Amino acid sequence: MTAFLLRVPILTTAGAYLVKADGPSRADAVLVLAGDGYGHRILTGAELAKQGYAPKVYVSGPAGMYGRHECDLAIPFAVSRGYRESYFIHAENDARSTTEEAAAISSQLRRDGVKTVLLVTSDYHTRRAGRTFRAAAPDLKFIAVAAPDEHFRADGWWRVREARKIFLFEWEKTVATWLGL
Repeated sequence: MTAFLLRVPILTTAGAYLVKADGPSRADAVLVLAGDGYGHRILTGAELAKQGYAPKVYVSGPAGMYGRHECDLAIPFAVSRGYRESYFIHAENDARSTTEEAAAISSQLRRDGVKTVLLVTSDYHTRRAGRTFRAAAPDLKFIAVAAPDEHFRADGWWRVREARKIFLFEWEKTVATWLGL
């Protein structure tokens, strides 16, 4: 009975745990992580550049979306929304996980002399992505910035089918990361 009465705060806490974002601050670059087919991440990254938080936006781009790299689709999308193409740097890679993405892109950031990075990802992915990138590149400073998601809200994810899938999948990945899998 108690669990039933406390279900909303328990479910909200479980959803809120996934979100660990910082406010944006001045950085050498923005890094937009792959995995958002709606454009929220790329538009958030572009807006950070437009507002002067960083001069350039690295756009992660794993191969595989209709034979194209994701960054090759995301950048024109942002440009079509009015952002300058000169903001963006293609960061093609073959990553199939956040861990692989961190390894692939961190080396490119180092080569380019980047030290401080605004790490843009979906709000529910901020805790795990921040932890993963910081572990992969402890010499770089990653500041997690949340891009909105129209499906997931920490205080109501259980009411929307798409949000329930996001929640379960992200928690599965979070636990796997804890276990080193």
